Amino acid sequence: MDSPAEMAPANAGPEPNGSEAAAILLMMLGDAEAAEILSHLEPHEVQHLGSAMFNVADVSENEVAQVFNTFMGRAKARTTIGFGAAPRIRAVMEHALGAERAENVLARITPATRSRALDALRWMDAKTIAALIEHEHPQIAAVVLAHLEPPIAADVLQLLPADQQPDIVYRIAKLEAVTAEAMDELEKILVSEVARVSSSPATIRGGASEAAKIMNNLRPGSDQRIIRTLGKVDRQLAARIEDEMFIFDNLNELDEKNLGILLRNIENEVLVVALKGADEKLREKMLGCMSARAADSIRDEMAERGPMRLAEVHEAQKEVLSIARRLSDSGAIMLAGRGEDYV
Repeated sequence: MDSPAEMAPANAGPEPNGSEAAAILLMMLGDAEAAEILSHLEPHEVQHLGSAMFNVADVSENEVAQVFNTFMGRAKARTTIGFGAAPRIRAVMEHALGAERAENVLARITPATRSRALDALRWMDAKTIAALIEHEHPQIAAVVLAHLEPPIAADVLQLLPADQQPDIVYRIAKLEAVTAEAMDELEKILVSEVARVSSSPATIRGGASEAAKIMNNLRPGSDQRIIRTLGKVDRQLAARIEDEMFIFDNLNELDEKNLGILLRNIENEVLVVALKGADEKLREKMLGCMSARAADSIRDEMAERGPMRLAEVHEAQKEVLSIARRLSDSGAIMLAGRGEDYV
């Protein structure tokens, strides 16, 4: 007698989901055909589909058949009315209205098309895009950012000079329809800039900042051991990495207990200067860990100091961070992000 598994219908089993089904279809095509399809997708869609292609590498024959059946069913339900629509609509309009009047109407109703240069930007990283537009007129930067996905646009904006950022945001907010002539001009500028940036050295990984990110994930104590050893080879580089490892704003991640312990180990003279350049949220958080009387005393001293040199503020903040690192290494406080023992 046949077992239940042998008696099950050939199409048993869950059907692959949308991404997996698309990946199966793509992998059944030739390289050229698959590449042609991928060229019409958005960057995030290509990445998503690429991941799905790895997930279906061991797909069964039954699952492939299910995907083909679904695809054929949907394909039969579609029409070809949308293919080559633009030339036909233009021909009908010109026949009915004449060439000049038809052009005026089409200019108002034709969906906007993206320039090839703007399309290419969507495949670049934020640093490259910022390098393309940093020396251009703010209006050009506004148009470019408006055509990017918001998260990427935000990254690019932060990489542009701080004094330009408000103007660019203002221009984006005021941006309306962009004429074809303006888009053509923009495309010429971007093409020339792409050539300039492409001829420059490729984006380099590494540097003090990258080293600091890695060091921040070592066990407590290991980082200082490495810094001390590195300092014997290159004292300036060791200092740069240590400065990048833990910046003053990171103190915002400390809870009240740890922040309170840190504050009790800092001289008021140092704290007053360090807080002069601190973010308002962090400043209030730190003052909130003190008694009302002590906090008011610090505020009064900050007010009496008036404007201070940025170099003095940075030195005071470095001293606070040095104390924080020392307390962290001794186990007195926990600094978020310094090693796997901290959460």
